[in-house]
Amino acid sequence: MQMSTIAEPARQTTCAQDKRRGLIAACLVHALHDGYTDGLYAFFPVWQSQFGLSYVGLAIVRALYFGTMGGLQVPADRLLSGYSPRDTLVLSTLIAVGGLAVMAVPIGFVGLCCGLVLAGIGSSIQHPRASQLIIECYGDAVRRPLSFYNFSGDLGKAVLPALIALSLPIFAWRPVVGFLALLGLVLSLILIKLIPSQIAPAMMASPHWQADGDNAGFSWLLAIGAFDTATRMGYLLFLPFLIHGCGGTSATVGIALALLFAGGALGKVTCGWLVDHLGVVRSVIATETTTSFLIMATLFMPLSGTLVLLPLLGIVLNGTSSALYGTVPELAPGGDTGRAFAVFYTGVIGTGGLAPIAYGAIADHLSRTAGQLATAATALLIVPMVLRLGSFIKGASSC
Repeated sequence: MQMSTIAEPARQTTCAQDKRRGLIAACLVHALHDGYTDGLYAFFPVWQSQFGLSYVGLAIVRALYFGTMGGLQVPADRLLSGYSPRDTLVLSTLIAVGGLAVMAVPIGFVGLCCGLVLAGIGSSIQHPRASQLIIECYGDAVRRPLSFYNFSGDLGKAVLPALIALSLPIFAWRPVVGFLALLGLVLSLILIKLIPSQIAPAMMASPHWQADGDNAGFSWLLAIGAFDTATRMGYLLFLPFLIHGCGGTSATVGIALALLFAGGALGKVTCGWLVDHLGVVRSVIATETTTSFLIMATLFMPLSGTLVLLPLLGIVLNGTSSALYGTVPELAPGGDTGRAFAVFYTGVIGTGGLAPIAYGAIADHLSRTAGQLATAATALLIVPMVLRLGSFIKGASSC
């Protein structure tokens, strides 16, 4: 009896350590993959010049990665659901590393496209499996760990694109891609040691989590997430060219991306606080209207003014997603949170891959300014949608 009493705290300590290790691993993977994803923007001006791409062509090249990553979320989640979190996250990173390695080999435009598709396959595994890992670790106490997970992605978005943009004036783009592949290989080795081979799932004791979500409510949430992502990805498509048009260099583009993504990371915390005080609906209305205003403002500001506004824009441009991701478990159809996250990521990432093609077409046929104004208009379209979503959200969070 005494031995059992002594062993129980030890088991609880080990379980808590496994949870922390699982969360740290998920955050590291998210930071790397999101850094890969948004780091592509720093390469756009180089690729446009080297391969003679139009805005539409550039958006299509981008869609090879984003479309693959978004379209394979649900199949990847189903295919790998029987494997351990450690195996799936290591596999995810190694496949992405393989794609970057193909891009780094000088085999022309075809190699670039094939590498982007392969890297997109790797990143498609990461989002649903890492999210499900955190849910298994923390059960109904998952909202705060998920916020850390989302925050880590923004840290990766702030660091890697800046490093890439600062490296491009010094090195050719292929060696820079090779370094990114090496970074992923190192992380893969760390994950093998960091993630426990088996994690005891936490109890999902809360009735709030056991209740079935509403299909219509989840559909509205997915649509809002898609429009929010379209706004963000459309603006990111034009940002490097906006900076160059204001007289900035490749290094300035890196600084601009870092400022925007650093603001985005802060936005995850800020919007979490905003949701606690205003509710989901009012928070999203505030962030989307501010996003639209600031996007238009950057069109008419000098370079210095644009750089000042970018952290503020990042807060609202990226912060909305924090409120949306936190609502996924509540509205998960049938209470299946793993599938709900996979479907949600499919929708938002797929939209993020395809929407810039439309914005690029507007820019090619009208002007870059018109394309950027279209992203601002998209943000405003979310306002009536989130008002409708409010009727499906329970409790004070719908205020």
